[in-house]
Amino acid sequence: MRLLGPAEIRILANKLDLRPTKKLGQNFVIDAGTVRRIVRVADLSPDDVVIEVGPGLGSLTLALLEPAEHVVAVEIDPVLAEQLPITVAERDGADKLTVLNADAMKITLDDLLGHAPTALVANLPYNVAVPVVLHLLQELPSLRKGLIMVQLEVADRLAAGPGSKVYGVPSVKAAWYADVRRAGPVGRTVFWPVPNVDSGLVSLTRREPPETTASREEVFAVVDAAFAQRRKTLRAALASWAGSPPLAEEALRAAGVNPSARGEELDVTSFARIAEAKP
Repeated sequence: MRLLGPAEIRILANKLDLRPTKKLGQNFVIDAGTVRRIVRVADLSPDDVVIEVGPGLGSLTLALLEPAEHVVAVEIDPVLAEQLPITVAERDGADKLTVLNADAMKITLDDLLGHAPTALVANLPYNVAVPVVLHLLQELPSLRKGLIMVQLEVADRLAAGPGSKVYGVPSVKAAWYADVRRAGPVGRTVFWPVPNVDSGLVSLTRREPPETTASREEVFAVVDAAFAQRRKTLRAALASWAGSPPLAEEALRAAGVNPSARGEELDVTSFARIAEAKP
């Protein structure tokens, strides 16, 4: 399928009188090579239904339509959502595309018109990348894998493991749902307008959450408390969550965790054990 190049993107932007906004995190990919690379790394199959968040002018959408069975594009900007089917129809791909003018943070499976996405592939706005990923992983259990392009700092945090300086709440919560790995850097010049940060690709492979009698909400409450004051020991950081420092220590010891440890040392399974052990 014929992809969009810089000149065609400028023409489309002028037609729509488009002024990319920081509020919506609009930085559009203008490099066809980068788009092809994303699709290649995403490793899509002919039976994959892809959900794309923030398709913008359609650079990535057009490339996704070739290997996938169907693409559901979720676009919050009504002007872009109206234009995207037109752009795709001009390239004979409209039968494989569904466009939803909606906020991805409010999407549920019922909103997707019978399509159960198996893959998330998207250039995510920097300001909402983590909450969007976590929301979709929770709301769309059919998602088996994903490849997202995000700000490099966000990529590092999502893929970080215990002991890393950037390991934190996003790392642990993402690990509840999936195996998360860095999948390569992306330079600034492939975007319009050019952002003042570098980007990176992150791959996600769905896995079962840790076996635990605690609910996801209970485990995430421990995670939030542990990193709210990350310099404190877990005995101190979890005092409010448990009711007091001695009760926090009791829960930690029951979970097999050193009360003097810090949140950045624990994996998601350890947090699940702590949640189970709450007095």
